[in-house]
Amino acid sequence: MPTLADTHVGMGDPIDPESSDLLARLYAGIASEAPWQSFLEALARWMASTYATLILTTPGQRQPGTIVTPGADPQFSEDYISSFFADDPFRDLPEGQVTSLAQFAATHPDALFPAYREYLQLAGGEQVLGLDLRFGSDKPGRFEARLRVSRDASLPDFTANDRVRLQSLVPHLRIAVDLFEKLQFAGAQRGVFHAAAQGLGLALVVLDRARRIVSTNALAERFLGEGEGVSRRGDEIAFAATADRKTIDALLSPLDGAAGAGVTRFRINRPAHGDLVATARPLALPAIHSGTGALALFLARPASDMRLDPQVLRDVLGLTMAEARLACVLNAGLTLVEAARQLGIAHNTAKVQLRSVFAKTGVHRQAQLIAMLATLAN
Repeated sequence: MPTLADTHVGMGDPIDPESSDLLARLYAGIASEAPWQSFLEALARWMASTYATLILTTPGQRQPGTIVTPGADPQFSEDYISSFFADDPFRDLPEGQVTSLAQFAATHPDALFPAYREYLQLAGGEQVLGLDLRFGSDKPGRFEARLRVSRDASLPDFTANDRVRLQSLVPHLRIAVDLFEKLQFAGAQRGVFHAAAQGLGLALVVLDRARRIVSTNALAERFLGEGEGVSRRGDEIAFAATADRKTIDALLSPLDGAAGAGVTRFRINRPAHGDLVATARPLALPAIHSGTGALALFLARPASDMRLDPQVLRDVLGLTMAEARLACVLNAGLTLVEAARQLGIAHNTAKVQLRSVFAKTGVHRQAQLIAMLATLAN
């Protein structure tokens, strides 16, 4: 069977239609409503296999960010996620090299495999080719793509040519997964950037998983340009205080549980230019990391004259619009009963919304909430 490499033999030579269709589905499917589905269906046919699976995950997580296996029994897929994924022994393969399950098992103790083999038998067979691609392996927020192609017991074993055939996809898969992450990231940052960039008195710096600066607004550029406390170092953000840098690194690392950390606030000391209050909100990229993969960092002077706006609070603190409206009304000095009456909602509804606001902002009392809001709009 021809490989993708065999299709590029000369300017006048025809391109293998099946290979061309496979690549078209790979790149077109990145932004589709069901990413990877069409490509994996075509890949299974191209490899004369039963199933093709793609897993996007962060090492150490108990749940994958994304797992797609077109045509598989939904119950088997659910069983894998809930019972087998975290203990799947067929992982940590040589980066970028197609490896068969038989090759892998030959170099590992048999004790690792009984439960996994039982699962494979239930799913249809033990013939599996695996490919692991790792992204940002030396940076916070690293993730990997695991591609698995399997055949049931009724089909011939995978051959060396089959492995070469799958290996030819590696450069294209690297590009496609990298583009997919960028699209996920762009979608995550769009909302918070829009609200803060409209002259509402907040500086905004959006960071990727490697602490690189992806986007800023004009006020953020001014603060960074002042070079005190926080600054730009090449394409990365730099902090004068080690504690500030560690805070940001922890928020960008899914392994530290940042996805559930909510909003984090800290003060950036700047004796010459005036301190800044930083409000850091992780931006979840669930399709990749099953957690955070980026960060929105809002900066404001403690004496800012910004007027609190529900839209701003929604984007900065990750609230719903109803919760943001309640927070704004409470910030004006009203009691919860008075706030509920002004908003036209039941007192019990206001209590439920306030509890949610507390959970998302990390405060425990209304007075603490007002004090926190003061850092955004004193």
